[in-house]
Amino acid sequence: MAAAEKSWIFREWLRLFYSLFFPGLIVCGILCLCLVLILWGIRVRVQLQKKKNSASTGKKGKDQMVIAFFHPYCSAGGGGERVLWCAIRALQKKYPTASYVVYTGDVNVSSEQILEGAFRRFNIRLMHPVRFVFLRKRYLVEDSLYPHFTLLGQSLGSIFLGWEALMQCVPDVYIDSMGYAFTLPLFKYLGGCRVGSYVHYPTISTDMLSVVKNQNVEFNNAAFITKNPLLSKVKLIYYHLFAFIYGCVGSCSDVVMVNSSWTLNHILSLWKVGHCTHIVYPPCDVKTFLDIPLLEKKKTPGHLLVSVGQFRPEKNHPLQIRAFAKLLNKKKADSLPSLKLVLIGGCRNQEDELRVNQLRRLSEELGVQEDVEFKINIPFNELKHYLSEGTIGLHTMWNEHFGIGVVECMAAGTIILAHDSGGPKLDIVVPPGAEGTGFLAHTEDGYAEAMAHILSLSEEKRLQIRHRARASVSRFSDQEFEVTFLSSVEKLFK
Repeated sequence: MAAAEKSWIFREWLRLFYSLFFPGLIVCGILCLCLVLILWGIRVRVQLQKKKNSASTGKKGKDQMVIAFFHPYCSAGGGGERVLWCAIRALQKKYPTASYVVYTGDVNVSSEQILEGAFRRFNIRLMHPVRFVFLRKRYLVEDSLYPHFTLLGQSLGSIFLGWEALMQCVPDVYIDSMGYAFTLPLFKYLGGCRVGSYVHYPTISTDMLSVVKNQNVEFNNAAFITKNPLLSKVKLIYYHLFAFIYGCVGSCSDVVMVNSSWTLNHILSLWKVGHCTHIVYPPCDVKTFLDIPLLEKKKTPGHLLVSVGQFRPEKNHPLQIRAFAKLLNKKKADSLPSLKLVLIGGCRNQEDELRVNQLRRLSEELGVQEDVEFKINIPFNELKHYLSEGTIGLHTMWNEHFGIGVVECMAAGTIILAHDSGGPKLDIVVPPGAEGTGFLAHTEDGYAEAMAHILSLSEEKRLQIRHRARASVSRFSDQEFEVTFLSSVEKLFK
């Protein structure tokens, strides 16, 4: 009796399923068709906008090719911005008749101020005018807007920001130069653009997955999550799903450029587009630093330790200050000469300024405030002065994608002490050690010991390291960047 009742219930459920299946299928089909029609309508609208723009910007009746860069923080003054300006300069040399556009969220400064800032910080002047499209919705990609699910929030926000950009200017060639991969399908399929991307740092990486899996505390993995196995599992699932979506949108790119071997390995595993992926080392202004004489006697007494990098959490400036405090303790015991740490970097927003204040407080807590200086958004000539005076160049970011500041330190003649990971380990400080081009460390004690070791070396030994380091950085010059960049993006202009 029970078996017959179960069989009847099963037949009823089966009948209900069949009665709903075909209507449901029809509804899904209609919804998909509506979605396709909506997207087609949007694409037609965008193409009409593109033709209108072409008619207004064309010269002598000919359509003018429009090349656009998506760089919401183009006046930030970091290594990514140097890539932007050098890339535009290289393209202007090869395609002088094209029109160049930069999508930026820097609405509080003028176009002239942005270009002047590029000259002050990077010593770069463009050959032809650039049009800036100012975006009002940049707050949608600010990490402070998303205290939780930050990666997803910023990525979805970038789609809306990209839509604002697309509605103001529809280019022929679109290059994301700041890592907003979710804008790529928008410009490719709705804008009808040829799209390229220069990846400084993958939005998510296998290293980030391993941090969550192993429940390690990092700046992007809070302690309350690491202490809860369930939350760690949920975050790991979220990261895996996000990595899959990130791979899908990234694979839309017609040309992919990455800045180091470390970034290459992660992008190949996530985007799976090896056929169009190239390593293009970022341009480092090594030529400007090569005129600093290595044999010149330092004007300042003692030793200057210099750090170059934006004041972002991943740069791990607290590690530099703590290691420096330990070095000062060793100095008292070992009678080392006077030491001073100078942290040089750019502040993009209020969060960065707050971070600098926190670093100042840390210096006071450790009792080293008299020996630590902060230099914020300083001009290029001042940066060069500090590097010329420096004995040691400090870098502490874990898995730094490349490390332009590392290269600048080596070119200027400071002995680099970088984090034992990422680009500095794989591409720049090769080989490390007293017989190589610099030194690597990863802990407070390791940094303190390495700094003490460098200072204990003879002048002759340090000079040999400087010569080897300077000779090794020629592969990261502006000229090398122009050659490899133009070769990589050639497909976008055929």
